Amino acid sequence: MAVVGIDFGTLHSKIGVARHRGIDIVTNEVSNRSTPSLVAFGPKQRAIGEAAKTQETSNFKNTVGSLKRCLGRTLNDVQIQNYEKKFINAKLVDVNGQVGTEVTFLGEKQQFSYTQLVGMYLGKLRDIAAAELKSNVSDVVISVPGWYTDIQRRALLDAGALANLNVLRLINDTTATALGYGITKSDLPDIDNPRHVVFVDCGHAELSVAVVAFSKGRLDIKATAYDNNVGGRDIDWALVQHFSKEFDKKYGLDIMSSPKAIFRLTAGCEKLKKILSANTEAIINVESIQNDVDATSKLTREELEQLIAPLLDRIQAPIERALRDSGITAEQVDAIELVGGTTRVPAVKQRIMNAVGGKALSYTLNQDEAVARGATFACAMLSPTFRVREFAVHDINHFPIKVQWERVPEDQDEETELLVFPQGNAIPSTKVLSFYRKEPFQIQAAYANPDLLPGSINPWIANFTAKEVAPLPNGDPAVVKVKTRLNLHGIMSFEAAYTEEIEEKEEVVSTPSPAPMDVDGAAAPAAEGEQPAAPPQPVVKKKKVVRKKEVAFVASNSSLTREVVEEWREKEGQMYESDKLVRDTEERKNALEEYIYDMRSKVEDRFASFVQASEKSTLLAALQEAEDWLYSEEGEDTTKSIYISKLDALKKIGDPITFRYRESQDRNTAIAALRETLNTYMSQATSSDEKYSHIDEKDKQSVVEKVATVQKWLEDMIVKQAERPKNEDPVLTSGEVAKKRDEVIYFATPILTRLKPKVNTTPPSGEQQQGEKKEEGKGKEQGPSEMDVD
Repeated sequence: MAVVGIDFGTLHSKIGVARHRGIDIVTNEVSNRSTPSLVAFGPKQRAIGEAAKTQETSNFKNTVGSLKRCLGRTLNDVQIQNYEKKFINAKLVDVNGQVGTEVTFLGEKQQFSYTQLVGMYLGKLRDIAAAELKSNVSDVVISVPGWYTDIQRRALLDAGALANLNVLRLINDTTATALGYGITKSDLPDIDNPRHVVFVDCGHAELSVAVVAFSKGRLDIKATAYDNNVGGRDIDWALVQHFSKEFDKKYGLDIMSSPKAIFRLTAGCEKLKKILSANTEAIINVESIQNDVDATSKLTREELEQLIAPLLDRIQAPIERALRDSGITAEQVDAIELVGGTTRVPAVKQRIMNAVGGKALSYTLNQDEAVARGATFACAMLSPTFRVREFAVHDINHFPIKVQWERVPEDQDEETELLVFPQGNAIPSTKVLSFYRKEPFQIQAAYANPDLLPGSINPWIANFTAKEVAPLPNGDPAVVKVKTRLNLHGIMSFEAAYTEEIEEKEEVVSTPSPAPMDVDGAAAPAAEGEQPAAPPQPVVKKKKVVRKKEVAFVASNSSLTREVVEEWREKEGQMYESDKLVRDTEERKNALEEYIYDMRSKVEDRFASFVQASEKSTLLAALQEAEDWLYSEEGEDTTKSIYISKLDALKKIGDPITFRYRESQDRNTAIAALRETLNTYMSQATSSDEKYSHIDEKDKQSVVEKVATVQKWLEDMIVKQAERPKNEDPVLTSGEVAKKRDEVIYFATPILTRLKPKVNTTPPSGEQQQGEKKEEGKGKEQGPSEMDVD
């Protein structure tokens, strides 16, 4: 089982893998440790990750980002319309009740929901991890923002299913960070005096805060708080608005009317922000921003802080709220750990410091990779193939969840809702609700405080309908118990429903009669002639037995139906195979083009002395013909097999020439290796060294003869090859030389490495000595025998 953790980010994502030496962050196909969170569509194939980023400028209308932000949302969500839309260049549409995008793919308009888009992206991350591990990847842990609601978490699980991934756990970003921080600490205090650490994660699009108590072998999330509209891209957008106004006055450009101009300016503003994090002044240059105009300006750090002042003012509130909910004062905080790229901005650091009473900030974690490492640790803890030190993670939910139902007509005083999982409830958690009913009934689960939810997400979570509920035989309502669960993913569901019937059973228990006791309380032995004790008497006892009877029920939630998942998974599989075929075809086309130019240059240069005049003219004519075809309308877009056949036809002409050249390079090396082997075995076979003295002289002589035979063959073939022109096929090849070398090695090695016979050093017994003397005398009568002497 591969152990993989994914930090699913707004701007880019990172993949961690667990190995026996620790956690590694995987590099993608261009050796970057992060992969852009983008999916793009073209006339022939999709481009995902780095490939999408490369063509983003030229294909921005068909390049889709904000995957993490739009997943599980609806098109009419106020946050999508008023906030996310300005960061997305593709057209947003409604797809089966979810927000999706309309793009031009394979020459026609097609629509994809964000669940499908995230599934495509996760498939790319899966392939990157599989290429690194050289094995299939299926089990993963994915990090999500703590403010993700039930519908968003379910959508991510559905996206994982489309990518054929088994998501073992959805872990909150700050929880993953805390796990990566605490699991490596060996000096954590006892649970009675925990170490309190505040984690502040400010990334590309959101701010997350968690107050965590660390003690030996565990972490407890005390409180969390979020602002999902504070991040690096908001700083970039403030700069875009500033410079668009400036360039309008300076150059007369209407930047905000052109999506491409906005895109180019945004890229320039992002670079400017990074420069100002380390310098007090910076210059922005945007080439050909609009109407072939190159725009330039400058900005100071002080001016930047004035532009983003409203954004900076929002940083302190989540930190103060998290501290307040945790019941911990700023003085009780032991450390403030910063995570996320935006925490590098000096003004952001200062606001964080102000919120915690001026305490020094800590940077012991890798700000960009801490979440991915924590998610990978979480996956390793769930894996049977890795041994990880015991470390308990006690997480909490952020949004309170209630259940509500219709009042029973005969009980007008009955409450109609119940807070089941309050804010801060432990994850995972199971609770059993009791309902007194005489007939089928329905329950609805929803978030108790919709105002806390991001945007205008529907607070509805799930419906529950109990079937075949009937009153008890005496007419009383049945007690139906409904099992609810807030699972490891932070998802609420209805798990089971049942009634309990209490039945009294009579059991016969044998009770032994008391035996006579002595003064010490011990059983006294029966005196001679006395009657034995009476036999045990049966006693009837009543025992209560609780029987559970399952109640049939139907539960519905926001997850995709099995039919839709299978339909979309099949479609994703078809697109994946189509993309692979296009990539393979492009590779074969490039290989053909490369061979044409490579052989044309080599035949005039390094291959010149190895090619005959007739071969050269034939090859050059074939190369020219193939080039003309390649750049024709037919060769520009054809099948993979045709490119392969064209290349094979050229290689049939060019391979003999290439073979002669390579042989001229490899032959001398092979000859040198063979000569060295021959000299080595010849010296060993003719050596008088003691270590070869136990080898029979006939065997040594056979080695000498074998070496001499091969030596003569080699010298004869070298002479013949020297007489042969370079542009003709060689009579002596490096392969033949290597074969002769192996032949000598296989013949000589078993002989020259033969072990000496062992000498028996055990002193003989008396009988053995007598036997040996007899044998010795017998031998003397028969004459001396030959013996091996060590």
